[in-house]
Amino acid sequence: MSKVKYYYDSESLSYRKIERKKRTTFKYAGIFILASIFFAFIFVFVASQYVSSPKERALKRELQNAQLQFELLNKKMGQAENVLSNIADRDNNIYRVYFEANPIPDEQRRAGFGGINRYKNLEGFDNSKLIIESNKRIDILQKQIVVQSRSLDEIAILAEEKEKLLAAIPAIQPVSNEDLTRMASGYGMRSDPFTKVRKMHWGMDFTAPRGTPVYASGDGIVARADSNSSGYGNHIRIDHGYGYTSLYAHLYKYNVRKNQKVKRGDLIGFVGSTGRSEGPHLHYEIFKDGDKINPINFYYGSLTAEEFNKLLEHASLENQSLD
Repeated sequence: MSKVKYYYDSESLSYRKIERKKRTTFKYAGIFILASIFFAFIFVFVASQYVSSPKERALKRELQNAQLQFELLNKKMGQAENVLSNIADRDNNIYRVYFEANPIPDEQRRAGFGGINRYKNLEGFDNSKLIIESNKRIDILQKQIVVQSRSLDEIAILAEEKEKLLAAIPAIQPVSNEDLTRMASGYGMRSDPFTKVRKMHWGMDFTAPRGTPVYASGDGIVARADSNSSGYGNHIRIDHGYGYTSLYAHLYKYNVRKNQKVKRGDLIGFVGSTGRSEGPHLHYEIFKDGDKINPINFYYGSLTAEEFNKLLEHASLENQSLD
């Protein structure tokens, strides 16, 4: 119960009760309510700045975690970019050089994306810059991977062709060293055994007993196995592809037939002395794009360095050929 208040009335010389008017009461009540609202607002505002709700704290943690994950992602992308750069360098300076392919320009490998702003939907957020930069790096990295993948596909095809080429090139001696009597004559000007006149000898002569095995010097298809070429007698021609053909002349007999596929080292015939020949031997020639070339440059597949030097020494002697 509220206290009753009095005041002293000097005219009546007595105490009178203080009567509060309703208007004044409403006035004070209104001031109190407004003050309460004002202070409540101040409190809420201050509290919101310094005191977070459980939901706000959870969202803040999620945001911090997202920022951390983006930073880790950027570090991983940096590592991936370094690895890809190393692969691209080897691709341009080793693989593509070896297989005689043009290197891919850096502008093509590292090109970005032009045209419209593809990241517009990522703008307007607190961390838009971080998100946009990360997306740009991912997109460029994906493009570089596609370019590199296509390059490696091309290299794989070139490697397969190179493997076929290396297998096709006539690269071994057609008669084994242990079966040779001697290396009778090489490529170059030699004395004809019948006319004794110096003329060009277009192949190499390997002396060996009649019936000595003769081997295909590279993969290919038998183009001819007959005696219908003047001077060669029974002979075999193998088309190796890539412009290479090998010829094996003066054979005793064949071990292959026309259009048969052969592999390097396959037995194709036997040494003889048919045709224009002075004695049992194998006359061996190589053609490149129709031109006769020196077979001695192709024996990297079967001879040691010492054996090759010995063969080179004998082949260079200007002696008499056997055909």
